[in-house]
Amino acid sequence: MSMLKGSNVPVPAPAVRVELGWQTAPGTPDVDASALLLVSGKVRDDGDFVFYNQAAHASGAVRHDGKRPAGGAMTDSLTVALDSVEPAVDTVVLAASADGGTFGSVPGLHVRVLDAANGAEIARFDSQDAGAETAFVLGELYRRQGAWKFRAVGQGYATGLAGLATDFGISVEDPAPPQPAPPAPAPAAPAPPSAMPTPPPAAPPAPAPPMAPPPMAPTPPSPTGQAAAAFPPPPGQPAPAPAPSPVRLTKVTLTKDAPAVSLTKQGGTSGAMRVNLNWNSGTAGKRLGKKLGFKAMQAMGARGALLPPSGELDLDLCALYELTDGAAGVIHPLGNNFGSLHAPPYIQLDGDDRTGAVAAGENMTINLDHQARIKRILIFVTVYAGARSFEGLSATVTLQPQHGAPVDFSLDACTVPSKVCALALITNTGSELVVQREARYLVPEPGVSPQRTIDNAYGWGLDWSPARK
Repeated sequence: MSMLKGSNVPVPAPAVRVELGWQTAPGTPDVDASALLLVSGKVRDDGDFVFYNQAAHASGAVRHDGKRPAGGAMTDSLTVALDSVEPAVDTVVLAASADGGTFGSVPGLHVRVLDAANGAEIARFDSQDAGAETAFVLGELYRRQGAWKFRAVGQGYATGLAGLATDFGISVEDPAPPQPAPPAPAPAAPAPPSAMPTPPPAAPPAPAPPMAPPPMAPTPPSPTGQAAAAFPPPPGQPAPAPAPSPVRLTKVTLTKDAPAVSLTKQGGTSGAMRVNLNWNSGTAGKRLGKKLGFKAMQAMGARGALLPPSGELDLDLCALYELTDGAAGVIHPLGNNFGSLHAPPYIQLDGDDRTGAVAAGENMTINLDHQARIKRILIFVTVYAGARSFEGLSATVTLQPQHGAPVDFSLDACTVPSKVCALALITNTGSELVVQREARYLVPEPGVSPQRTIDNAYGWGLDWSPARK
């Protein structure tokens, strides 16, 4: 039963999973979950903000798990280990933000608090009065006399995630203003006809050497009597700590109309990049639910909706790679070919979920510290067992660089008997690393493996031999 705004309930579980949910439809804005850890109504610093660009709190108590499709709905989830929240923190605010529209056009917006151990619902609050708001505090977990409670809040903000975060004390980076396009050069006057060949253009003049900076005059003291930062501190005194960088709220969603983005321009030039595939079923799950009942479906987990009556669905996240030295190969679970993160090919599959029961989905990590040695990577997914094709599947793909904005996109519905889907192509152009949304379902010819099918479509030219798990 949904709670009324302002009401509260006890939270007896030591850890909870918070699910922000909504119905998806054409034109519905994307929605993101976030959490703020408060001490007396404010954050202590920007690290107390957990969201898509800062996925875990330093204490480990709060984590952003990401989105999962569920038929015609979507969830974005957080995990809160209440027994690990620092004693100074008295409130964990649970918020939502809309990207590309207002919450008035987000149907079915709600938040659920579940026992992380068994999935039992502890609380639910449905938002009923959203309008022009672009951010919402849906609820909060708070301490009262040594125990935790959940309160349904329902407070909206018309200033988006930036306004909500700033209200609680977060320093938010101002987006860079768009740079005007350079003026088009004036058309050159036509040259007079001549029988002589046109001489080559003169070489541009060599740039002038840089001018030496003018001598600096001593900076007058500030009103507080402190020396300005133009000079180094006196000997024996430590340099002042640099001001912390403000939080970046940018993210990128790839679509058919805008299918590519430069990771380099987004700041994703180093560190580990996590690639996540999370999936669920729509109509297939409804058919199976009628046969097995909702309790059996819940026991299998949300993604168990894809499981046929006999057997388990096994989807494999894979990658073809080519390095700048010509080395090429495949990363997939067959033959335990999980790759390596700190040696070629600098790609590693985190594991193999053979049942679809792992909430975090399938994950792969790419070491961007070695991106100069990477020529291209094709990320794809195959059906290994348990289903004839991807029909009835809905899935989201997220690339989360350690530095820079996350990149995500959804897969279109599969309408062909496909067992392999190209997800994204990462290409090193020599000056930047570009991610291209593929979302391309392929149908293998009889006797041809899904891996070889993807190879043939993208021209990798590998030699293939049978392999099993």
